[in-house]
Amino acid sequence: MRSLAQPLKTAVLLAALTGVLVGLGGLAGRGAATIALVLGLGMNLAAYLWSDRMVLAMHRARPLSPAEAPEVHRIVETLAARAKIPKPAVYLVEDPQPNAFATGRGPSRSAVAVTTGILQILDRRELTGVLAHEIGHIVHRDVLVATVAAGIAGAVSYLAQMLQFAAFFGGRDDEDAPSPLGALAVAIVAPLAATLIQLAISRRREFGADELGARLCGDPLALADALAKLESAAHRIPSHTAEPATASLFIVNPLRAESLARLFSTHPDTRARIERLRALAAEMDRAPRPGPLRPGRLPL
Repeated sequence: MRSLAQPLKTAVLLAALTGVLVGLGGLAGRGAATIALVLGLGMNLAAYLWSDRMVLAMHRARPLSPAEAPEVHRIVETLAARAKIPKPAVYLVEDPQPNAFATGRGPSRSAVAVTTGILQILDRRELTGVLAHEIGHIVHRDVLVATVAAGIAGAVSYLAQMLQFAAFFGGRDDEDAPSPLGALAVAIVAPLAATLIQLAISRRREFGADELGARLCGDPLALADALAKLESAAHRIPSHTAEPATASLFIVNPLRAESLARLFSTHPDTRARIERLRALAAEMDRAPRPGPLRPGRLPL
């Protein structure tokens, strides 16, 4: 049941986001809604085709060869085999903040990237948990889901701007047209709603990747321990490469957020993630599971 819950909740959230777009499009008019839809589809297509290259370039990631990091490649290869997907490409980001992310539109074209910082503070067991989480994102096609959500949210923002313009300078003449004040209120609220739904989708995908990653590596507490270390380090060590546009891709938020609310966070609360992983560890202790990967030392 739990394996179906996360995809179902994500589908509901995507439907809600689409509903915001359709409702706003009805207020803005058929022409504006068509333009917004075309823009949204165009953004999704571009992200689908080139998002992996763009994200890796933004973070100045370079390929990490098996000769440089044989253990990292062995971990990724073993986890990919357990997940029954091709082995993702492995990249290194020169960044002191310990973090990692996955990118690519699906298992056949994917990559995992680790920072220099994460290789310095995690042991092999913890790094295995992190890489399993990232492969969980690849299996679930989370980058593709996030791309669709971003495209719809972008279309909502475009329609909202058109409604604000119409409210100030005059809208449609037909009797069914909404009042300028009503249209303006909707134009202000709709982008906020779209943003909150988009962030909720991102947070749901993190929980799903945590669970699948924990099952792939067979050690939920390894990922829990890694998350505790990474969360602490993210508050102490600023990232040299992170951008707000890609913050949701990382295993922990690379941007140090102040108290303006977890409501606008791209990630669920780390403590909640750790509690879920501990509960999963207790559940897995009562059931057969794959053994942990063999011990070893990290190469860097």
